[in-house]
Amino acid sequence: MLNEMEKELESREHKFVRYADDLLILCRSKRSAERTMSSMIHFIEDKLFLKVNREKSQSAHIRKVKFLGYSFYKSKGEGRLRIHRKSVAKMKAKIKELTSRSNGWGNSRRKEVLRQYITGWVNYFKLADMKNRLLRIDEWYRRRIRMVIWKQWKRIRTRVKNLIKLGVNKSKAWEWANTRKSYWHTANSFILKTTITTENLRKAGYVMLSDQYRKVSIKT
Repeated sequence: MLNEMEKELESREHKFVRYADDLLILCRSKRSAERTMSSMIHFIEDKLFLKVNREKSQSAHIRKVKFLGYSFYKSKGEGRLRIHRKSVAKMKAKIKELTSRSNGWGNSRRKEVLRQYITGWVNYFKLADMKNRLLRIDEWYRRRIRMVIWKQWKRIRTRVKNLIKLGVNKSKAWEWANTRKSYWHTANSFILKTTITTENLRKAGYVMLSDQYRKVSIKT
């Protein structure tokens, strides 16, 4: 039904992109954008008899636009893609959900679900410039995983035993096993960052977002 709308945009020589019912029209000025949006809303509603979601429709600078989870910016005269901040927030909320102990999953199930989600998410956003952003997200993600592991080592004896296995001397292991600091605070401590390392997490089967991005970059 939106084919007629595309023909109308082409007849007006507008630059645009559409995916299903998501439409982005590119204009040279704010005034032109506002005029075009008003005109196209009337065309869609009066000619095609479709309802436009006016809350989601907006006229904005390209840097503030969110389209299919992406945002846009200009570098050295070239238009570039990045991940919109709302897409990042949504992804982090999903990872929090997947790493919650309330879902009753074991470690194997959790690792597999995280691998599937992260692989799919990175592949979807592979067109974006996101290397540095993923490195920062990985820091948060590893801290989240360390917190999950620390919670699993609930008993003091279990914590002492596992810390010693990871190379911590007995007295220091005992000190940290008895800490009263929060799980989240402890997950960012020197003792856990230097024992439950990135490499150890990889060996345990956890997938890093930046690793998946490197794989996608090599393929493309």
